[in-house]
Amino acid sequence: MAGGEGEAAWPLLDEKPDVYFDGCPGCAMERRKAENPGIPYGLFFHTWIINLVTCASYMLGRALTSIFWGILADRIGRKPIIVITTLSSLVFNTLFGLSVHYWMAISTRFLLGFLNGSLGTIRAYAVEVCRPEHHAIGLSLVNTSWAIALIIGPAIGGYFAQPTEKFPNLFSTDSLFGRFPYFLPCLFISIICFVVLISCIWLPETLHTHKVHNKEDQHPESLITYLSDSKEFDKQCSTSTKNKGLLTNWPLMSSIILFCITCFDDMAYSEIFSLWAESDKKYGGLSFSSEDVGNVLVVTGASILLYQTFIYPHIAQVLGLINSSRVATILSMVLLFTYPPMAYLSRPWLSIVVNVASVLKSCSVATVVTCSFILQNNSVPQDQRATANGIATTLMSLFKAFAPAGAGIVFSWAQKHQHASIFPGDQMVFFLLDVVVLFELIWTFKPFLDIPKQTSSS
Repeated sequence: MAGGEGEAAWPLLDEKPDVYFDGCPGCAMERRKAENPGIPYGLFFHTWIINLVTCASYMLGRALTSIFWGILADRIGRKPIIVITTLSSLVFNTLFGLSVHYWMAISTRFLLGFLNGSLGTIRAYAVEVCRPEHHAIGLSLVNTSWAIALIIGPAIGGYFAQPTEKFPNLFSTDSLFGRFPYFLPCLFISIICFVVLISCIWLPETLHTHKVHNKEDQHPESLITYLSDSKEFDKQCSTSTKNKGLLTNWPLMSSIILFCITCFDDMAYSEIFSLWAESDKKYGGLSFSSEDVGNVLVVTGASILLYQTFIYPHIAQVLGLINSSRVATILSMVLLFTYPPMAYLSRPWLSIVVNVASVLKSCSVATVVTCSFILQNNSVPQDQRATANGIATTLMSLFKAFAPAGAGIVFSWAQKHQHASIFPGDQMVFFLLDVVVLFELIWTFKPFLDIPKQTSSS
């Protein structure tokens, strides 16, 4: 793989000795990967659909417990956490649809996020079910489930909400769906959760459970192999003796910071884009309707799915992780400078240009986010991977919580300074977004971003 610094981010310790311990699910997965070098599309789809049905969780609840779920996943395994959180999604999503008071709706959404610890676990799982050369596509597919959820979620809600009004011949006002007008879309999602929950029966575990130092418990063949290569095997699998604090692991934390900056930029951009697009042209906006904005978001979501599935893995392979991130951030900066002049375009060129810019901007964000995921997972041993992803999820949630409020305040200020002589309001808004992206670009260089020199066995 070309790309200079990016090469160092790929796993260097994935050439494992031929030692597989009976009864260890992690070893079973390693054997499976060794025997099947192809891309595990079945397991990728499984993780994709699990993430799809659980990615609408309440942000605060998720921020409070992501680290806890990560620690638990590193102790008892990935599969139990995925099962528990999918079950919680089923239960509390159903209760949300049965809410009759505002406090009940808020409480169930909070608990849905509080008990949803699959996000960080799924990211760890995605890199553990495949060989290193497939990490990019594995984490890309995890991200596409979010893009699909942004399309499918509102569609299900809009189509199935208030069924007694939309389908009076099927649902009477005296029925359960008449009393709870938003229960049907929630029930529909819960049914999907139930199907996914049942499918988890066949989801293989990836966490190693064998004890390396209990050599007397192994079969003679394994013991002989262990003794003949004990130093190398201990180097790769006995990570518990080498674990260091995650918060002092700078390769990990620096990649998490890059991830958080990118998420802040993306959330602020998403907030500003909708406000700017729907504002009047006299304020530097586009005078779009909410339907116009929705169409742009649908096109963007579908494009991200295609990009991350078929294009991004090849870009990462050719350029490397770091160079891919740098190219993406530079492209993002250039795009943001083109947004204010779009207000002078007329249809149909306006719609075409806005859609193209939105797609390219979102693909740029997806590139940096996925690269940072790979860096994070390659910066820690397996028994810390879910915890590391939990830390990343918690910090990301906090950054995303502040971004919309900050973006809204800046946009409101910009509306009042549209006729300023230097940097009119709309230009100032996108200039400030560019400053964030510039900081993001700077962070991809040393000494800020510390690329892991070697990574643990997965």
